[in-house]
Amino acid sequence: MISQIRSVHFVGICGTAMASAAAAMHERGFRVTGSDQNVYPPMSTFLASRQIEVMSGYAEANLAHQPDLVVIGNAISRGNPEAEAALAQRLRYCSLPELLKEFFIRGKRSLVICGTHGKTTTTSLLAWVFEHNGFHPSYLIGGIPRNFGQGARFTDSEWFIIEGDEYDTAFFDKRSKFVHYLPEVAIINNLEFDHADIFENLPAVQLAFRRL
Repeated sequence: MISQIRSVHFVGICGTAMASAAAAMHERGFRVTGSDQNVYPPMSTFLASRQIEVMSGYAEANLAHQPDLVVIGNAISRGNPEAEAALAQRLRYCSLPELLKEFFIRGKRSLVICGTHGKTTTTSLLAWVFEHNGFHPSYLIGGIPRNFGQGARFTDSEWFIIEGDEYDTAFFDKRSKFVHYLPEVAIINNLEFDHADIFENLPAVQLAFRRL
């Protein structure tokens, strides 16, 4: 399936992780486009510097070029014109975690850092330990660590260090994001009841971590 994909459209491209993945796909030679409701710096300038076309607002017309793959962001819900068009036209679509799994993580040694608190800090620390020791890892962090100056990097290293979030993946995939990350090692900092909008109670959160 992957060999058939030449063009990718990101719905909700201005999210930090979405924009980083879009830039990485562009660097790999894919034609990349995207759209978002709120297009403004710093993500708009970041994408422009990568020569990625960004459309302001969501509309069915944004898919007129019939991309081979539509990546639908976690913030997108049913009723979004582009999500509905992708479904109605039976375009191939996926979530960002699925894209990361198939295009960037599969075949690598994945270290997933998760837990209710401290994910960003611990992921940043681990990525820097690997960087300082010459491993030049790929990483995806839900923040901008000072030592790197950017929240994501995709390299040829066998190591991929990623912050694993227990929040749901997309409107069409209610599993936690981290179940897609193919962990060789999972680091769980701690576990408390959180995200009451999607988890009913602490046992529901614990179940998500058991699945990881």
